[in-house]
Amino acid sequence: MFELSPEVATIVLLGGLLVAVLTGYPIGIAVGTVALVLGYLMFGSHVFDLLYGRLFSQIRNYYLLAIPLFIFMGIMLETSGIAERMYDALYVWFGGFRGGLAITTVLVGTVIAACVGVVGASVTMLALVALPPMIKRGYDKTLACGSVCAGGTLGQLIPPSVLLVIYGPMALVSVGKLFMGAVFPGLVLSFLYCIYIAVRCSILPELAPAVSTEESKVPISKKITMVVTSMVPPVLLVLAVLGSIFFGIAPPTEAAAVGAFVAILLSIAYRKFSWQNLRNASLRTLNVTSMIYLIGAMSFAYTGVFLGAGAGKVVEGIILASPGGRWGAFALIMFILFVLGMFIDVIAIVFIMVPILSPVVSALGFNPLWFGIMFNVNLQMAFMTPPFAVTIFYLRGILTPELGVTMNDIIKGVIPFVALIMVGLAICVVFPEIALWLPSIMIK
Repeated sequence: MFELSPEVATIVLLGGLLVAVLTGYPIGIAVGTVALVLGYLMFGSHVFDLLYGRLFSQIRNYYLLAIPLFIFMGIMLETSGIAERMYDALYVWFGGFRGGLAITTVLVGTVIAACVGVVGASVTMLALVALPPMIKRGYDKTLACGSVCAGGTLGQLIPPSVLLVIYGPMALVSVGKLFMGAVFPGLVLSFLYCIYIAVRCSILPELAPAVSTEESKVPISKKITMVVTSMVPPVLLVLAVLGSIFFGIAPPTEAAAVGAFVAILLSIAYRKFSWQNLRNASLRTLNVTSMIYLIGAMSFAYTGVFLGAGAGKVVEGIILASPGGRWGAFALIMFILFVLGMFIDVIAIVFIMVPILSPVVSALGFNPLWFGIMFNVNLQMAFMTPPFAVTIFYLRGILTPELGVTMNDIIKGVIPFVALIMVGLAICVVFPEIALWLPSIMIK
């Protein structure tokens, strides 16, 4: 065994993690290898007891059962055609305005976020449904790509979000309260996106031409019918999930089961249900859930080694000693999360950083629920900041050559929306009730 001071152990563990992530191996395997190798070198065979205990406790966490249920719900909705219906309905209302299709994309992404909660499914649906019409009608490619990425990423903040399900047990914060607390911050981001698109397109109208008069001429009765028939089903789904949590009828895990069942019913109602779709959804759910559990288990094991080596105290001391008092420390934490989001998967960030930061948050006197929402708002940027920007990769992976969209177009397109997330984060810091009011009126 190597005797290392906490300061040296911190450098070794963080450096080893960075090197392992940059090797390109799957994040779960990379983090687990660092935990096992460095843990063995520092603690000897005792590390196996530590790792086993943390792995077992994490896998047995009851609240994490909601993860496969929410993932299944999102995948079933992805096959039901719900995004196409909503986009067509909102298209006839907003298509005649400059930037209307991009605004429609963000609005559909907001509604999908409240139904799906999986960023991959949200971005995929928006890219298939919204991006081709915008490019076809002469929209600026960067604006079109940015609106798809920003709207799709809302699925990891607006509940039911898988990321919030993971965060809650790690920070010992109620998942139900996190769900309620994330509603208005998510809507604030959606509002900022829409305002930005509208203002920019009014200043530079060539970025987003309005659709032709003939194309937008739809009887008002048909417009209303399209909106009602496309919006009522997802609203019912949101009420079934979030309503049961808000009114104290069911905790998040049981609410996730209700959501999965309602998603099957919606698939049947839209005549998209088949045993093949059910089988594919189940297999995809198993695939994604296994990936999340592997990352979670390995990251939780790494955190055990990190804290056992005394590195957590070192990090806590550095943050608490930062200039500017508690708000200087908060700014440093947000900056650290922003940098980590460029290189590490957000799921790993939650599993690794939350146990380390929880004592710091307590020492700084911040409301744990409010801080949890700020943490997750910050991680919105991680999905759109290269080199490890999964939203950009999702979009790039499903683009067809005839659209003529390059990786450069996508990266340029997301930059303004990353800046808007920073603005939204600042708004929620100045007005904490945006995140705290709804949880405060929940029925216990």
